[in-house]
Amino acid sequence: MSQSSQSSQFALLTQRRFGPFFWTQFFGAFNDNVFKTALLTILTYDALSWTSMSPSLLNNLIPGLFILPFVLFSATAGQLADKLEKSSLARYVKVLEIAIMALAAIGWMTHQLWLLVGAVVGMGLHSTLFGPVKYAYLPQQLKPEELVGGNGVIEMGTFVGILLGEVLGALLVSHKPWGIELVAFGTIAIAVLGWLFSRRIPLSPAPEPELKINWNPFTETIRNIAFTRQNRPVFLSVLGNSWFWFYGAVILAQFPVYAKDYLHGDHSVFVLLLTVFSLGIGAGSLLCERLSGHKVEIGLVPFGSIGLSVFGLDLYFASLQYTNTALVDIAGFVAQHGAVRILFDCVMIGVFGGFYIVPLFAVIQTRCDRKHVSRTIAGMNIMNALFMVVAALFAMVLLKAGLSVPQLFMATALLNALVALYIFSLVPEFLMRFLAWLLIHTIHRVHAVDTDRIPEEGSAVLVCNHVSYVDAIVIMAASPRPIRFVMDHRIFKIPLLSWIFRTAKAIPIVPAKENPWLMEKAFVDIAQALHEGELVCIFPEGKLTSTGEINAFKGGIRKIVDRTPVPVIPMALRGLWGSLLTRGPGNPFERSFRRGPFSRLSLVVGQPVAPAAATPEALYAQVSELHGDWK
Repeated sequence: MSQSSQSSQFALLTQRRFGPFFWTQFFGAFNDNVFKTALLTILTYDALSWTSMSPSLLNNLIPGLFILPFVLFSATAGQLADKLEKSSLARYVKVLEIAIMALAAIGWMTHQLWLLVGAVVGMGLHSTLFGPVKYAYLPQQLKPEELVGGNGVIEMGTFVGILLGEVLGALLVSHKPWGIELVAFGTIAIAVLGWLFSRRIPLSPAPEPELKINWNPFTETIRNIAFTRQNRPVFLSVLGNSWFWFYGAVILAQFPVYAKDYLHGDHSVFVLLLTVFSLGIGAGSLLCERLSGHKVEIGLVPFGSIGLSVFGLDLYFASLQYTNTALVDIAGFVAQHGAVRILFDCVMIGVFGGFYIVPLFAVIQTRCDRKHVSRTIAGMNIMNALFMVVAALFAMVLLKAGLSVPQLFMATALLNALVALYIFSLVPEFLMRFLAWLLIHTIHRVHAVDTDRIPEEGSAVLVCNHVSYVDAIVIMAASPRPIRFVMDHRIFKIPLLSWIFRTAKAIPIVPAKENPWLMEKAFVDIAQALHEGELVCIFPEGKLTSTGEINAFKGGIRKIVDRTPVPVIPMALRGLWGSLLTRGPGNPFERSFRRGPFSRLSLVVGQPVAPAAATPEALYAQVSELHGDWK
């Protein structure tokens, strides 16, 4: 592994290319939530002195107003972030934040709710302008192997900022007798702090400085979404990301009323729910780097989605078991029967939310047009905003129809399962990568060596020894990018595995003596894939080993590189021999039992070989050397 991929993701915080930017966005999220939570808390627990509107309505309306600017101005913000240098744009946005918080301070001090609502919309505009800068800055400054870790730290920082902001906002506004004043002037101070950090962000050149801005937000929004739709994996990742914000918006918006009316807690119980949920998101985001092996692992997305539904449903059942009716603080709530289960569900919804969202951000950043990253992120923000507006309407309609808050949790969890099935049916790659990820993290423990030798872009042929029926899945899970596998047509047709191989666009090959036409078609398909810049993996032995030793390599590799001269990368699988899905003498279950669960295996990647030197004999020697004595 490369040194950068081995170092901790937290090391980025000490570097100027990441640290000042991290703290700028952290204090922006922090301030948003100090202000919003203070406002929601005062309107939930002291509503009559501010307005006659119901707290439940306000708890869904105010978040909706906050994200309204995302719908209206994200397309413009994306263009600005692609046209302008990002560090100066970040500083301008921070100056705007100071002005908005000054306006809010007037509203706090004069009890003018309309000014505070105007500031909510203003902070939404601030976040709209900063969003495309935030996620387009990372791929400019970070190496590909740092992206998952960097995104994880950013997501952790965002949600810890949300958490601390929500905690501080609720605590400050409840402070007697200076709560209003503390919020009014504290939010200005936080905005100034964010601006000071923004002054340290290094220059980040505009990817398209000649871009002509379309100031019409409606036509640009339509054009932006249409452009994003052209890249199917990116567009569906955007949809998946937006769905998470729908789910999260429904859950979080109910926490104040849930804490007060169902758990019978004071505002500290509401703060506790926010705390455990945000800590869960932060933990899940940070765990993504370890679970993904320092690469973009979209197999975590279905894993996250499953957890969101399982623990969302359990939150409903846990709420039914909670029977307390007396007013309690944090200590009193935790002592109640069923409280720990409720808190555990909130934590796990957050953890699996982190598993779900971080890989999606990395997919969007790495697979979209480099000159269009900011506008793609802006398109994502538009979709997020639309989904969150629908989330607010969804919650209000169901609550108005008579559903309780716990029943709303259940409905959202069930809807999540349906949406996940729909998205994964459109892009089976998500589910396929999940199965591959599951294989190498349950049945096997895979140690990948020098996978950074697999090129990040451009075509190449990978050659590997053939040990088991799941070789392709192990290689797929260890690779940082998709691979087209060439495999024996009989293995390609194995039930269940066949679906995985078809989804991965594997290329079945038939011996010439069986069907010369299909064999020639396989070579044409290989040439086409390499011409389009894809990775192709072949098993030159042509069959599974029956002894654990490497069979002689056949001449197909020479035919491939003669047609399409590309680098050839030798690889060796070690430690798979004797597993259930290998072809050896004796009972396969007995062999697997002797190996025991969680068996170790290794994938070793060698140095690229020039096309002219890629003979079967030379590649056999290199793969044998990489393989060594470990079967």
